[in-house]
Amino acid sequence: MKKFIIWFFSLAVVAVAAVGGYAIWTTQGAIQKMHQSSSIKTADKADTVTKAGKPIAILLLGTDTGALDRSYKGRTDSMMIAVVNPKKKQTLLLSLQRDTPIIINGQTVKLNAAYAYGSADSSIAQVEKLVNIKLNGYALINMGGLESIVNSLNGVNVTSNLTFTEFGHSFVDGTTYDMQGDQLLAYVRERHQDPRGDYGRQLRQQQVIKAVLAKAATNPTTIFNQKFINRLSSNILTDLSFSSFKNLALNYRKALDNIKSGQMVGTSATINGQSMQLMSQTEKDRVHTELEDALK
Repeated sequence: MKKFIIWFFSLAVVAVAAVGGYAIWTTQGAIQKMHQSSSIKTADKADTVTKAGKPIAILLLGTDTGALDRSYKGRTDSMMIAVVNPKKKQTLLLSLQRDTPIIINGQTVKLNAAYAYGSADSSIAQVEKLVNIKLNGYALINMGGLESIVNSLNGVNVTSNLTFTEFGHSFVDGTTYDMQGDQLLAYVRERHQDPRGDYGRQLRQQQVIKAVLAKAATNPTTIFNQKFINRLSSNILTDLSFSSFKNLALNYRKALDNIKSGQMVGTSATINGQSMQLMSQTEKDRVHTELEDALK
C-alpha cells in the first residue's frame, strides 16, 4: 500500500505567529497544549533567539498519521529546515531527503526513521549532525493537522508542476487548481509517477507552503482565530513556547514576504537491501553554507 505522505505544513505553526499575532495573545492555552520540550540547549532555544531578534532555524517534521484511520507513531516522511531571518526579511525552506542513510544503534537506517526510533530529539540530533548547524526548535504535524489547515483556508491556489492522477484526482502540468483537503494531499504525496521521485514531491510541498502563507497573509483575522488554533493544537507538537510565538509575531512577520527554497540532493544507492540517497561531502558542505548564509 502506498504511504500517505504528510509534509511540512509544520511551517503553519510559524505562520500563525507571523501573520496572526493578534490571535496569539488569546490562545496561550492552545499553544501550551502543543508544547513538548526538546533537548536543545537553553542558549540555542527559540525563546532566547527570538527575544534577541536573531535568525531562527526550525526543524519541520511531518508524519503520515492522524487521518485515514492511522494512529500509529509513524515516520517523518517529510523533513525540512525553515530559517526565518528578520534582519534580511527573508525565509529559507530547505527540504531534506528522507532516504539519507544515518546510523542509529549501530544500524544503517533512513533519516525519516530517526523519529520512529526515538522522538523529536532523535531527529534533531541526526539533522544537526547531517547539516552541521544548530537548530533552535522543531514543529511536528500529522495528516489530520494538514487537512484542518487546508479546510480552514477553504483551499489554496497551486499551479501543478506535473501531469498525473493520484487517488482519483487528476492534475495537468501548468494548470492552476483551487486545492482542498484530500485533493491537496494527493498533490503533495505523489512521487512514483514523478521522474524526479521524492525530489519532485519536495517541490510540490514547497509550492503549497508558499500558497498557504500567501493566502493566510491576505486576511489573517478570518483564519487564525481561536477555533482554528484549537484544532491545530490537537495535531501539532512543538517546543516553541508562548513567548517564542509572541516574539515571532512581533518581529519576524516581514521575513515571510520573501521565501526562498532549496533541496539537499544525493545519489541513489542500495544499502542492506534498502534504496537510499547518499549525500556527498561536497553536497553537505554546500547545504551547510546555504544555511549558514541564511542565518547571518
